Amino acid sequence: MRLFRPRNIVLALVLAGGLGLWLNRGAVASHMMGRIYERALGKDPFADMPDGLSVALCGSGSPMPDPTRAGPCTAVLAGHRLFVIDIGDGATRNMSLMNLPPAKVEAIFLTHFHSDHIGGLGELMLQRWAGGSSQAPVPVYGGPGVDQVVNGFMTAYDQDHGYRIAHHGPVIVPPTGFGGIPHPFDVRKGQPDRVVFQDKDLKVTAFPVEHQPVEPAVGYRFDYKGRSLVISGDTAPSSRLETASKGVDLLVHEGLSPRLVGIQHAAAVKNGAKTISAITHDILSYHTFPEDAAAIAQRAGVRQLLFTHVIPPLPMRALEGPFLGRSRQIFHGPIQVGRDGDMISLPVGSTEIRHTNRLHTFK
Repeated sequence: MRLFRPRNIVLALVLAGGLGLWLNRGAVASHMMGRIYERALGKDPFADMPDGLSVALCGSGSPMPDPTRAGPCTAVLAGHRLFVIDIGDGATRNMSLMNLPPAKVEAIFLTHFHSDHIGGLGELMLQRWAGGSSQAPVPVYGGPGVDQVVNGFMTAYDQDHGYRIAHHGPVIVPPTGFGGIPHPFDVRKGQPDRVVFQDKDLKVTAFPVEHQPVEPAVGYRFDYKGRSLVISGDTAPSSRLETASKGVDLLVHEGLSPRLVGIQHAAAVKNGAKTISAITHDILSYHTFPEDAAAIAQRAGVRQLLFTHVIPPLPMRALEGPFLGRSRQIFHGPIQVGRDGDMISLPVGSTEIRHTNRLHTFK
């Protein structure tokens, strides 16, 4: 009788190997941890990126609680230069998990001052300073009032600022690098779009959007070596945004599904939740329905549409269809419902559009 057939030997070896890995799982995990940190702390965290314009969603959510989405935050890479548009709660942590180091942030652009768009500003300013021994504060661009926002966070973090210097010393955390420097600009209805940042091959243009009663409220267009993208900020359908988006490679637009918010509203009314029923009624007036964003993208000749600031939360992918409604019939290009970690890259010298997710693929 043959006790050790070849397949039995193979099975035994597999089981033995698996047992060995299980018994040494701590050592294996420690080795993997070392590799992760080697990559995360490398001199050039963007070495794998092509020269081009890239968007990464470090937060695709809204004020509504969503365990899968941080507060609104869009990172833009122009070549290997890192910029951030809005910074909601949890977004700074996502940036680090996506290997977009806060220490590398060159400037922050705020679309408006709703709490969900600025809630993480203090943390980002601190992490940029303490994590990179920054010698100068980060520039923060925004409409009138941005100085009040920046200075308020700096006041709130003032004691922590002192603790860090006392603990680590001024060489590691230079006192001159703490906080941010506000750069206010004024772009209102009836005024032309305004270039708020221009350096080498990069131009950033601000334009007013429709988010009444919030004022100022702007979107941004980024142009870099022939590639272009627009970030809407929070807005109802906006003709200024449509004009600014003419021919861009990528439109990153907020989206609110009236059908799904309607389900929330009906549940709130049924249960006598007056505050929630009022809010779910009011928010319809100053956000954009996905079909309307799709129509804007189609008329503007946009090449791809990416939704962010997703309202309401979508706890399962099966809800993306109801969220989009008829958007895919209206806009003839690719549409994506954004999730935290999503990155879209636009390499220079081509019309290519690449898709990755830096939260799910960074290992």
